Amino acid sequence: MSESMADVIEVAGAELRYVKRRLGEAGESTWDRFLDWLVDDWFRLEVAGLENIPAEGPAVIVANHSGAWGLDGFVLQKVLTRGLSRRLHVPAAHLVFRFPVIGSYARKKGAIPLDPTLGWEHLTAGELVGVFPEGMTGLEKPFRKRYQLRPFSPGFALSAVRAGAPVVPVSVIGAEEACPRLGEIPALARLFGLPYFPVTPLFPLPSKWLVTIGEPIPAPRRPESYAARSAAARLLCAESQAAVQALVDRERRRRDTPFW
Repeated sequence: MSESMADVIEVAGAELRYVKRRLGEAGESTWDRFLDWLVDDWFRLEVAGLENIPAEGPAVIVANHSGAWGLDGFVLQKVLTRGLSRRLHVPAAHLVFRFPVIGSYARKKGAIPLDPTLGWEHLTAGELVGVFPEGMTGLEKPFRKRYQLRPFSPGFALSAVRAGAPVVPVSVIGAEEACPRLGEIPALARLFGLPYFPVTPLFPLPSKWLVTIGEPIPAPRRPESYAARSAAARLLCAESQAAVQALVDRERRRRDTPFW
């Protein structure tokens, strides 16, 4: 290959990478503006209790997971990064990062691939980590069981105990009505390689959203033995789930109607 041809290929490759990067940035900017509109105008979101999130040091933000498409993760991250000067790291299913634009956007905003440590390294660095301990089971529950929390996985509590980080309970109201799970289509789930494919509106319904942040639950003093840490984590997990469920029940009663 001649030197001039190699130069042409190198320049063309650089230009293609530049165009791809700019298209990605444009897509992320569009998604960000869409989320702003969705949160402010479509969902008419109200937020209460931001003062309960520590101004410094590690903390685990624990919320209920609901709605067929898991929009609550994006909404919660948007809300907290708006109202705080702190970055929130949310462990997300690897599926999220497979989507063009959305995956790169989530990563830039602080989402991290889900693993058993649940953001342990960020907690030890004194940062905020947000988790949905119900996992996919929170999204898969039928509409008739809306806002009935599924059992919390205790991994977040063990990380909180090890890091000496408080747990901040959060309730998210509105996602169940915005994306109600009316059924599922297993064949489409297999076709697209998804955990499940819900029967739900193609576009979120305009439900009224409330995000309420409760008072922090202090982490127990760091037990030295693994058995003691595990026992403390189980207690903290149960206390956290009870706190989130209480917030959810209270805020559902406070909301006059799901769509106003």
